Amino acid sequence: MTRYVFKMPDLGEGTVEAEIVAWHVKVGDQVTEDQVMAEVMTEKAAVEVPAPVTGRVVSLTGGPGDMVRVGAELVVFDTAGGAEEEAGEPVQVEAPAPAATPAPTPSPAKAAEGRGEGPKPSPQPSPASAGEGVKSGRIMASPASRRRAREAGLDLAVVHGSGPGGRITRQDLDSALSGAVPPAAPGAPAAPRSSAGLARRSGTDEIRVIGVRRVIANRMTDAKRNIPHFAYVEEVDVTELESLRQHLNARLPAGAAPLTYLPFLIAALARVLEDYPQCNAWFDAERNVVVRHRPLHAGVATQTPDGLKVPVVRHAEARSLWEIAEEIKRVSEAARSGKATKEELTGSTITVTSLGKLGGIVSTPIINAPEMAIIGVNKAIERPVVLNGAITVRRIMNLSSSFDHRFVDGYDAAAMIQALKDLLEHPATIFIPG
Repeated sequence: MTRYVFKMPDLGEGTVEAEIVAWHVKVGDQVTEDQVMAEVMTEKAAVEVPAPVTGRVVSLTGGPGDMVRVGAELVVFDTAGGAEEEAGEPVQVEAPAPAATPAPTPSPAKAAEGRGEGPKPSPQPSPASAGEGVKSGRIMASPASRRRAREAGLDLAVVHGSGPGGRITRQDLDSALSGAVPPAAPGAPAAPRSSAGLARRSGTDEIRVIGVRRVIANRMTDAKRNIPHFAYVEEVDVTELESLRQHLNARLPAGAAPLTYLPFLIAALARVLEDYPQCNAWFDAERNVVVRHRPLHAGVATQTPDGLKVPVVRHAEARSLWEIAEEIKRVSEAARSGKATKEELTGSTITVTSLGKLGGIVSTPIINAPEMAIIGVNKAIERPVVLNGAITVRRIMNLSSSFDHRFVDGYDAAAMIQALKDLLEHPATIFIPG
């Protein structure tokens, strides 16, 4: 056998280890040079690892969720012809734009489970599919289904495919992940059901915390452990803002990004933070220094298939309302599609977050370290309020904010939100030079 040892490559930027997110090959597979073998993740980026040679896979090190050090044996190949060799130095792999290096987001998360340093066994099939035989040959499934299964730690080889030629459909995957019984073969007796049309469910699903979700969990835990959060909630009368928003949206050219509340909020922040620079800052823990930023690089918490990411609208202070809206749309779509660059996912100085129609009454957003503040937009609803001594209906929206209480005093935090409230309640003042 002609043996070729491929070691975990140096992924740059001081990386000493990487997490295996998914294998795209298995022992015994014949691979060609440059074929993608695995997806690995560092603290900064998700990287696809190509095969350095053409040959047969003899062994793989680790499974999804395992950490492998740079320079450690990753894959052993049997190559055709030539003398036995071993790769002495790790091969340099150019890291593409990060698929997701998410930052803490407004919803609290549980800490990731502890892990050992050595290789761990591959994830076991979910109980819903444990009783089925393992398929042989090529598994028919869409890329989206394969990705969902990888993230859930589910082996598609044990999922019953009800589509043409045994193809695994979305419904098949939903059933396997939820623990439901897969569709019975034609002619098979139906599962017994109660007279009320109800059936018992049993079993559990175990989902390993790996990849992007692990990074989110670790960073959220660090943020809550290390940052004493000061929460402040204020209600804002956005009746006039809503009227202006609808007026401007009615005149947008075809294809232009519609105005939501976020562009107005970011434009107002650009004005307010000039008077509250302590809220547009980072804490550099290594140097024990607070770094106040003059420009506003606004992070926009965005839900993606990989989890919550924070793409950045850079130099919001120098953009018009429409330019801010277009940039929010551009970077958010890039984050959702996995095409955002590292520069588009890092460097925010303060983060805004919105759950849209699910905004609720109040939230407790978690600070996107090393930032000092995060502002959450809650649902805007019409409510009866007392205005000038009379009861009237106004559109009311809450702003839920969190501040790093080590460096932002409660008084300053409240004063900043009050100044923001004043601009949003009188939206014309956002655009009047100070």
